[in-house]
Amino acid sequence: MLLIGDDWAEDHHDVELQDESGRKLATANLPEGVAGIAKLHELIARHGGELEPAEVVVGIETDRGSWVQALVASGYQVYAINPRQVARFKERYASSGAKSDKGDAHALADMVRIDRDRLRSVAGDSEAAQAVKVVARAHQTLIWERTRTFQRLRSTLREYFPAALAAYADLTLTSTDALELLIKAPTPATGAKLTRTQITAVLARHRRRNRDAKAATVQTALRERQLALPEQVTAAYAATVTAHARLLIALNEQIAVMEEQVKAHFLKHPDAEIYLSMPGIAEITGARVLAEFGDDPERYASAKARKNYAGTSPVTRASGKSHTVQARYVRNNRLADALQTQAFCALRASPGARRYYDKQRAREIGYNPALRQLGNRLVGILHGCLKTRTTYDEATAWSHHAYPQPA
Repeated sequence: MLLIGDDWAEDHHDVELQDESGRKLATANLPEGVAGIAKLHELIARHGGELEPAEVVVGIETDRGSWVQALVASGYQVYAINPRQVARFKERYASSGAKSDKGDAHALADMVRIDRDRLRSVAGDSEAAQAVKVVARAHQTLIWERTRTFQRLRSTLREYFPAALAAYADLTLTSTDALELLIKAPTPATGAKLTRTQITAVLARHRRRNRDAKAATVQTALRERQLALPEQVTAAYAATVTAHARLLIALNEQIAVMEEQVKAHFLKHPDAEIYLSMPGIAEITGARVLAEFGDDPERYASAKARKNYAGTSPVTRASGKSHTVQARYVRNNRLADALQTQAFCALRASPGARRYYDKQRAREIGYNPALRQLGNRLVGILHGCLKTRTTYDEATAWSHHAYPQPA
């Protein structure tokens, strides 16, 4: 076999080629793109002799991008390795913490040579699944960015205009109508001058219900007396808040656009019907779960393997007289977030899920651990549905769990 360590950067790749004994055959610095891939193929042909593509093994610290797809398309075995695993592996050589691109490429080549059986190869997901992954992750990233921007906006308002936080609480300050009102009146003085007609007009444009009552509440809150700052300082704060508010409006627009893209791509996928049959899953949650699990039928050998990847199954730590069972904290956070959402929603959608959750709570297990155990069970059910190509059935899913035990 030919073992390759590929340490990638934005514009180049440092690679090292080894044979099965660990002997270094070649090193190279390759440019990103078509030219770089062509040179890599030349190196493999020069040192691989008559090897089949499947006998070429590549270790790289990412599972995405055109470079990785080109490696997979060439028929090579590609392993996406967590950078944390690489850092721990390098401690075999030295504990100094020294780092170089060539050193990382060497470590990656050694890892796929020595520990290949413990690594996860890049999944052979379909193009449809890859498309869902791209849009689902982009949509979630925009939501996270909106949350960060909102926290900055809220922190700024607390420092000079706390009345606005109270005034727009019922509207939700991330909503576009509340942001438009904040842009229209970004200071305590201008906020106090807003008329009920002006407020109602903005609410009407965004089709708010009970507009008159909401406008009255907003106006009353904005006219509450508060401590004042110097005019020049207030103007500076107002400019900052206006910038954040405009950014939030733009994020709201793009989140709505991406949400439609997520739904469109997800509903085209052949597994969508199975995901949507699961309790607690709608289009967005289903798209996120599909995106992170992928659709390679060979990726998860068992329900346990899928649960381990999801991070819902517990970790046992046993040493001497100590024996503990703990949650997995090293996991795919995007997938964990989606599965937590599904488990929470399933409490209302599925009587079986509710009974399972209540049983855990009756054992004095906390809210989050009980929800995680429910999520673990739902992952197992999903695995069975995907394996047998059948949709979720409430009676079948919970027939053996009348008296549920911890996952």
